[in-house]
Order: sequence, then structure tokens, then C-alpha cells
Amino acid sequence: MDMTLFSVGVAVFTGALVQGATGMGFALIVVPVLALAAPAMLPGALLLAMLPLNAYVAWRERHAIDMRGAGWISAGRLAGTFGGLWVLVAMPMAWLNALVGGSTIAAAVVSLLAPAFTPGRLTFASTGLITGVTETATGVGGPPLALAYQHAPVATLRATVALCFLVGEAISLVVLALSDRLGMEQVLYAIGLLPVLMVGMVASHLVHKRINQRMLRIGVLVFALVSGAVVLLRG
Repeated sequence: MDMTLFSVGVAVFTGALVQGATGMGFALIVVPVLALAAPAMLPGALLLAMLPLNAYVAWRERHAIDMRGAGWISAGRLAGTFGGLWVLVAMPMAWLNALVGGSTIAAAVVSLLAPAFTPGRLTFASTGLITGVTETATGVGGPPLALAYQHAPVATLRATVALCFLVGEAISLVVLALSDRLGMEQVLYAIGLLPVLMVGMVASHLVHKRINQRMLRIGVLVFALVSGAVVLLRG
């Protein structure tokens, strides 16, 4: 078996399981692995693969969605998408890998250290703006969203972040396609990831109400720090 493909498959399964259970983690887990194994597939294949995952999570806990917050985040996300596209076009691949590693580490550190706060409209809109830039350029956008909802009920975090991801990913993919940054190779690669993604989604359904979410979240962030450091050094 191709160990590169195997490692990506393991990362996708783990990411789908973790994000389906906790509301975050897919990009933090998959992006560093994909940046090392198949950097040309970023961010398009990752964004495509996340569509069914986030649609499922948002539907599963649709009763808990914060529609007001999601609306402000999506408005900011629309503006940030064009900044992310500029980064993607302007940066050489080595610099982009360094950005992937650095942004992954920074997001993990902020997620670990951020104090408690109550988000308002400005927080939501700026969160969407930052997410639009980072996810369009690198595929990593979850930590700002998770930070905004870190003190909300778990179901609200999972469902609202999933809805924001879903809207944002659609925006990013349209912009990438119109600018010729989304190719058929990325589409086919994402389709190839669907079986293992679906297995991870099913596994998350079985455990999302029973898992020790605090410990799992810490585990995801520690993994992000290590993998982000590897990508940063390689970049």
C-alpha cells in the first residue's frame, strides 16, 4: 500500500471523527499531512471534502444553530475570501507551506490560551473575515470559529461552526473555480477521500454524545502544534 495515501486516509478518518464529535479539528489534522503528501491538492480538495462532513453535522444538530452569529460570520467570510485568494496567488509554494505550518501553530496556541469572552457582532464579523483569508489560502479556518463559540453549549458550537464552514467553503470554492485555482485533479482527489470520510462521520455519530471532549480537544491541538511545526520546517 502507498504509505503516503494511507497517511492521508488515516488523517481524513481521524479528522472527520474528531470534527463530527467536537465541532473542530478536521483541517488542523488533515492540512499538515496533505501539505506534506500532496500540497497541490490544497486548498481545493480539502474544501470539497469538508462539504459533506459539515452538511451532516449542521443537519444533525440543526436545533442548536446560532443563526444570528452565523449570519455575521458569513458576511465577514465573504470579504475575507478575496484576501485569501490573493495570498494563494501571490505566494510561492514554499511560502504557502510555511504559512500553513505557521497558521496551524498560531491557531492551536490561541485556542489553548484564549480567555473567556462573550462574542458580539464585531467579534463574529472579524472572525468570519479571518476565517475567509486563512481557509481560502490554506484550508485552515476552524480555530477562529471555535474560539468565538468556545464557551457556548457544545451542540451550538458544533452545529453553528459546521454551518459557517458550509457557507464559507461554498464561497471559497466558487471564487477558486472562477479564478482557475480549482482543477479536476483536486475534484477527483476529494472524491477519492469520500469513503474514508464517510466512515469517520459514522464513527463520530456513535461517540459524539459520550466522548470526553475536553481531552480530545487538547489532543487535537497538541497534534496541530507538532504537525504544524513539521510543515513549517519542511516549508
